[in-house]
Amino acid sequence: MNRHLTMSVVLFFSAFFVASPAVPFEGPFPIRNQFPLYRVLNPPSLEKASLEDSFSADFSYASVYTVQSSSAWSIAADMEVAELDFRFRKSFNDSFELGIDIPIISFNSGFMDSFLNDYHSAFGFPDYGRSERPLNTFLYEVRRNGVLIIKGDTGTGIGDIRLTAKKTLLKSDSAAVTFFADLELPTGDASRGFGNGSLDAGAAILVEKRIGEKVMVYGNAGIVFPGKLRAEETLKLNASPYAGLGVEAAVWSHVSLLGQVMFQKSPFPKTGIGSLDRPSALLSLGGRYAWEKNSLDFAFTEDPNTAGAPDVSFTLSFKRRF
Repeated sequence: MNRHLTMSVVLFFSAFFVASPAVPFEGPFPIRNQFPLYRVLNPPSLEKASLEDSFSADFSYASVYTVQSSSAWSIAADMEVAELDFRFRKSFNDSFELGIDIPIISFNSGFMDSFLNDYHSAFGFPDYGRSERPLNTFLYEVRRNGVLIIKGDTGTGIGDIRLTAKKTLLKSDSAAVTFFADLELPTGDASRGFGNGSLDAGAAILVEKRIGEKVMVYGNAGIVFPGKLRAEETLKLNASPYAGLGVEAAVWSHVSLLGQVMFQKSPFPKTGIGSLDRPSALLSLGGRYAWEKNSLDFAFTEDPNTAGAPDVSFTLSFKRRF
């Protein structure tokens, strides 16, 4: 009986993993860093190298808690961040692509504190002082040498609009290499934390490689050139290199599993606060259901380096290719 059960399980999972995907690979999750100080500085997302014509709507919800200070700096962020990002992509002659991202951002006091306190307590994880603050209250304030730089408040507003471009460098049936560049416009209100009040730019090399018929690997390496942070006070920032790697595996007809990680060096001058000085890391896991020219994604993102990133975030994305 046990042998028959074992054989049944093996056959089931064998069929599960050999099923052919019904649609092409759709690319990595379109996740950007929702930590409020990073979000306004053109944070990268892991990008596919191949070009496409598409529209997508990406909704992210993140819980952020950082209350720390040094001799010169203090940052107090106890908040939840919601973002709805509309993305348009248009390719030309199968060698060039233009795009635009239009984000709508909302800061709020949230509802997740009790759940996160219970989660940390149940598994013995540190909560960095979250449990010492009142539940579901809003706090967002950044100071340097006692001078206020950002004073955020609850509310909703448009963020910094991003223009993107891709140029194919190499392409084959199983691989592609692309040059990527973007420009982020200062359309968000910097004093409220929805933007940084300056032009930001970035550039990267994007690579993708198909492994067999079931797996696609994505790799990005690039750099962000943030403009000055022009809020209550003006702050000069540094160029910020980043790198990311993702894997998409077709495990059933229409269904893929995805995992990816993104690292970025801090764009801030040395603050003496570990959560701002150390590189940020985003580790995302989730799945995708794709049908015809549509796809629907769900991803869960953690902060493995406990620096410059939300404690936890969730992303739901819909994409339509044309």
